[in-house]
Amino acid sequence: MATVLYNEKPLTPDVVVDETWFSNPTFCEKSNLWYALSKTLAEVASWKFAKANGIDLVTINPGLVFGPILQPTLNLTVELVLNIINGRALPPFDLFVDVRDVAHAHIQAFEIPSATGKYCMVESTVDVSELWKILHRLFPEFHLNEKFEDKPTQKLYQVSSEKIKSLGVDYILLEVSLKDTIECLKEKGFISF
Repeated sequence: MATVLYNEKPLTPDVVVDETWFSNPTFCEKSNLWYALSKTLAEVASWKFAKANGIDLVTINPGLVFGPILQPTLNLTVELVLNIINGRALPPFDLFVDVRDVAHAHIQAFEIPSATGKYCMVESTVDVSELWKILHRLFPEFHLNEKFEDKPTQKLYQVSSEKIKSLGVDYILLEVSLKDTIECLKEKGFISF
């Protein structure tokens, strides 16, 4: 979603982000959003190359990807979940999707001939307070930092799921994704409660 969100448009609760949105490289650069800038420039170059060479390009633009890991080491997004549990850090993002859904969408985009263009992929937009409440409800034994316990949940902008559903994606809910992520971390020895 780094190639979608950063364009100076306000992200208020009444906003629905969709595939017509594009990050503005100038805005990204002025705002020191280097990751978003690099992703945006790469996507722009991909679209130009595809057009010049007659390639039917499809892009999947996921939010923060959670879910069980296959590898024996942590990746950045799963490490964010571990950091929340350990009270060290909170995620800097508010867009979430499960890795299994992202993998499924890539397969579908390849196999469905009508798949075309850009697909935004976000199951949930939740603020840190809501994320904390979900984790606390699922795993009360973790005694999470209570900084967000009484903080009201903020209503955030939404991301349209209309186009991605045309690929047959039926999202795994954030609660299930977080539960499966943490169970996986337990199984792999990253959490020992």
